[in-house]
Amino acid sequence: MRLSIERKPVKVNPDSKRVIARFFFNGNDRAKEVIERVMDITEEEAFGIVSPILQEYSKRHRNITRVLNRHCSKLKNLFAELSIDFDSLTVYRKLLIGSYFTHEYSIESAAFFNPSIVDDPDQSELEDGERRVIMSFRAVGEGHISSITFRRALLDKYNNITVIPAGDYIDEAEIVRNAVYNKKLFFEKAVTTQINVDVLREVEQKLDHHFEYATLRRIIQDSQNLQEEDINRLEYDKILWLADSYYEIVFSLDTDISDRVIFPISEYERKGIEDARFVKFVNDDGTYVYYATYTAYDGSLIMPKLLQTKDFYDFRIMPLYGDGAQNKNLALFPRKINGKFVMISRIDGCNNYIMYSDKINIWEKPILLQKPKFSWEFIQIGNCGSPIETEKGWVVITHGVGPMRRYVLGASLLDLEDPTKEIGRLREPLLIPNTDEREGYVPNVLYSCGSIVHNNKLIIPYGLSDYSTSFAEVDMDALVNKLLADGV
Repeated sequence: MRLSIERKPVKVNPDSKRVIARFFFNGNDRAKEVIERVMDITEEEAFGIVSPILQEYSKRHRNITRVLNRHCSKLKNLFAELSIDFDSLTVYRKLLIGSYFTHEYSIESAAFFNPSIVDDPDQSELEDGERRVIMSFRAVGEGHISSITFRRALLDKYNNITVIPAGDYIDEAEIVRNAVYNKKLFFEKAVTTQINVDVLREVEQKLDHHFEYATLRRIIQDSQNLQEEDINRLEYDKILWLADSYYEIVFSLDTDISDRVIFPISEYERKGIEDARFVKFVNDDGTYVYYATYTAYDGSLIMPKLLQTKDFYDFRIMPLYGDGAQNKNLALFPRKINGKFVMISRIDGCNNYIMYSDKINIWEKPILLQKPKFSWEFIQIGNCGSPIETEKGWVVITHGVGPMRRYVLGASLLDLEDPTKEIGRLREPLLIPNTDEREGYVPNVLYSCGSIVHNNKLIIPYGLSDYSTSFAEVDMDALVNKLLADGV
């Protein structure tokens, strides 16, 4: 007999009005032509063109003048090549030039799905039985570029879910590049990115055991100046792209959680930041930090990355290393086990593996945990977020892929002290796409990146056919008992 599971009458759909103002660039030659054309008009004409632009787009962006000025500043090297004194430009001419190098991007025009859910750091002013949560989503826009966005939601004492409406604006963060790189780890990761080995060796020899971004950039530029062909210079650029995968981002304190978007920044994630799995990680001393694993994608290569925050304003981001940090589907346990960090992954694209580590960003020696067993998961089995601790074991919501590439949700139970041991797995899916859920960007797919327990009910937010998001609820005791009864 299958478990009773309740679908919630709540759906979160993509909203094409959610736009950010991004830098638009079509190459140096065309950019110079545009700059020269704007420089040829009078100050009065420049003001007349940009003034209505500011009035119109100030209603769509929190600080459009800051954006336009920033985009104009990105062209300083071109102004120098044109023998134009950038600092002498008037305010309105800079804004006008910036507007020609800006375009709006609708971050969730195509899809809004694959959610995870964690406690909000702020649990103040709630009634008994209520809980405030933060949800992350994979938002997809033009060109199938994915980013991470957020919503706040409220769970009441009856497990009703209210997703707080998004604000009027959405902002990208300020980027801070202050990382100190470990040379050994950096170049081990570089080898996996198919950069020319000879170029890697040359640059590696010029660096200390620990180095900063500015040092690497100077060495790269000096080496590129000695190259005659663009194809050779590109190999050096790739090393900088990897360095750009380490960064810190900071959101303004006057933004709502729904105003913040983590958009691809480095070249190695330029095609998307996919399927963030957030978890509230409890340290040995009782303090906590939020981690998220996600997949960076550049159109051909996959790079697993780790995101860390305490408040959802400041985020540190870095790649993950090691034989176990491959492919997609990494999910961190919410605490250490026997003094070790623990991670589930799907390094071969088919099976679930488990790994232990002394360091949060280095994952070696993956251990096979689960293979597909039932017909509804014959193609692959993977996790749907971080494991959930219960008295009888770790509950892992899984996804299984079966006939017609249908994705369904399942569940497994791992031993509490030794999670390399599976002690239960549902023989039938926990949740399958119904007729209202199977149509979307990618049909017949249910998928989640994290669940939460509230009032002894497991709340599962899940993506509907890679388009929108809904919620399901299952009794936690009933689920654990069913897992123990089904066994392995």
